[in-house]
Amino acid sequence: MEDHVRLRHSSSFGAAAPAYAEHRPDYAADAVRWALAAAPGSRVLDLGAGTGKLTGTLVALGVDVVAVEPDSAMLAELRRVLPAVRALSGSAEEIPLPDGSVDAVLAGNALHWFDMAVAGPEIARVLAPGGILAGLWNVMDDRVGWVAGLERVGGSVAIGPRDTFSSWREATERLYLPATGLNPRFGSPEQAEFPHGQRRTADSLVATLGTRAGVLVMPEPERQATLGSIRAFLASRSETSSGEFTLPMLSGVLRVGRLPGR
Repeated sequence: MEDHVRLRHSSSFGAAAPAYAEHRPDYAADAVRWALAAAPGSRVLDLGAGTGKLTGTLVALGVDVVAVEPDSAMLAELRRVLPAVRALSGSAEEIPLPDGSVDAVLAGNALHWFDMAVAGPEIARVLAPGGILAGLWNVMDDRVGWVAGLERVGGSVAIGPRDTFSSWREATERLYLPATGLNPRFGSPEQAEFPHGQRRTADSLVATLGTRAGVLVMPEPERQATLGSIRAFLASRSETSSGEFTLPMLSGVLRVGRLPGR
């Protein structure tokens, strides 16, 4: 993704912070446990923490978590929802923590926004020896027929390659690398998925997809047309047309270890 496009998309969430907090899913606890399994300790940085969706799961697991988020509106929402968590203004490219101060850096639906040419050395700097970096994404299970149909109707701006079971691994497997592909700091990647789900209605699923970056940056007429098509599709399916349903998802994890002496 070109830098100006990445910046435009990554900075789009603040205006929708309350909706993001209300509608975005949390992460499967088993996925977070697997992400942390290789870490040398329990000090965890939630980097690009947003409104605290991953932070809340980390708190529930009892780890020592600090959250860092660059967007002031998202950070304010995180502080409101999780007032006991240490939450700092900062970015992946400029982390406001000392050297070697955390055992793991986790990024929930955020690693793809980082400029890893700059963020890679910063993440390595704050990690203790043997520390790990993990990116997590909630992906829709497009092996389910109506989910595959929703993907076709929504298009890539609403449901992109990182958002589905069939394509998330390929779309994320190199995201820990800088654009040059050169990486002296982290080892070989591992990926895994863990079952998850979210109770939704048609309206709340439309609202959820409305918080995707590609949708947020659309011109308003195009945005309304896209969401209208999604709403019409959900109304046409027996699985989603009346009351609550479970959106079939998985939490996908990309995990790499910090190399010794780097």
